[in-house]
Amino acid sequence: MTSVKVKNMVCDRCKSVLKSELEKNGLRVTHIELGEIQFGEDSNIEINKIREILVRNGFELVVDHKEKIINTIKNLLIIGLKNQTMNQNLSEYLGDKINRDYSVLSKLFSAHEGITIEKYFIGLKIEKAKELIQMRDKTFSEIAYQLGYNSSSHLAKQFKTSTGMSMGAYQKAREWNRKPYDKIV
Repeated sequence: MTSVKVKNMVCDRCKSVLKSELEKNGLRVTHIELGEIQFGEDSNIEINKIREILVRNGFELVVDHKEKIINTIKNLLIIGLKNQTMNQNLSEYLGDKINRDYSVLSKLFSAHEGITIEKYFIGLKIEKAKELIQMRDKTFSEIAYQLGYNSSSHLAKQFKTSTGMSMGAYQKAREWNRKPYDKIV
């Protein structure tokens, strides 16, 4: 079975679009996860064809080993946030999932992305908070709890530091400035 790593694949819609586009081009996708696509044995894998399909749809093929690790870290954080499965601290979660020492992962991520893993994860949580605030079906305390904060004041402080406005002001704003997960830096 052949698999490829993909950059900028951050949601279920991304998976759906790519699966459809690849299969339209004669490639049998057997499994697809955020950041990775597996092809059936019978697929005639042409990396240049895959790269072309990915680029045409706003994605990138990951070939560098370090970039694969960075992509894995980002995807694990997105999945953990989405599924609320991070019941341990960040270093334990990533260390367990990737089976590498967190300090090595942290140094690699910071050198490659120009931001720490922690700051990247806060950025993800702030963008998720923006989405939840816009939906208006949860209190700020419920949002904080859902995002793994011990208190709503901690989220409120990070939100204000990150966006320059309070969560209440953001909720009342006419223009919501949200970033896609793949644009967080």
